[in-house]
Amino acid sequence: MDVILEMLPYFLLMFVRLLSFFLIAPLFSMRGVPGQFKVGISFFIALIAFSVSSLGEPIVMDSGYIFLILKEVGVGVSLGFTAALLLYTVQVAGAFIDFQMGFAIANVIDPQTGAQVPIIGQFKYMLALLFLLVVDGHHLMLDGVMRSFQLIPVEIISFSIENGDITQYMTTLFIQMFVIALQMALPIVGALFLVDIALGILAKTVPQLNIFAVGLPLKIVVGFIMLVVIMPIFFYLLKILFEKMITSMLELIQLIGG
Repeated sequence: MDVILEMLPYFLLMFVRLLSFFLIAPLFSMRGVPGQFKVGISFFIALIAFSVSSLGEPIVMDSGYIFLILKEVGVGVSLGFTAALLLYTVQVAGAFIDFQMGFAIANVIDPQTGAQVPIIGQFKYMLALLFLLVVDGHHLMLDGVMRSFQLIPVEIISFSIENGDITQYMTTLFIQMFVIALQMALPIVGALFLVDIALGILAKTVPQLNIFAVGLPLKIVVGFIMLVVIMPIFFYLLKILFEKMITSMLELIQLIGG
């Protein structure tokens, strides 16, 4: 009984880190996932991590224990936010496409966040989540969190972070997110830009033609055709995006853990 009480602070800290991760990570944080499931899976994975971890000196649950809890919340949220940020790249790419197709005025409700998101962006985001499940990306995210227990032990409260490291890393991650989003949207946006040029030339040569009545349906049709044509390229870019997501999580762990 005494051994269990001594090891309980370790288990609670692991549980807090995993629960913080599941509250913000892709797939697990969706509103359709019950809160009981998030707590339950955090508990059992923490139990597995606790059983295979080499524990150090017993942790005393005194006034300093609250700082360890806050550290675990920060680590879990940071890992989940990194994974979610890169996956939101798909919605950013969809926003670029919606703007060119004329769908920017119509949005849908994202069931994960409850916010309004672009139509094509939400469609691509759902495809990305399904593809993430197909390639076992959720297992890779769990592997990244389990590795964090090795590089960032729960009993250590201090970090070896130099000034500006985290800020520079997150800034670079934001830049890479927009670059990948532009790569995803560029084929369709480029095709629709050429349609705009053609319609502009047609408006000058045939003034009697109502370009506004013809242009919007034409751009929508061309946009949907391009969506179907570049679908293989989209999944190829998704594969690169998922690899970048897992790599970014590991880089963040190494940055925090020194």
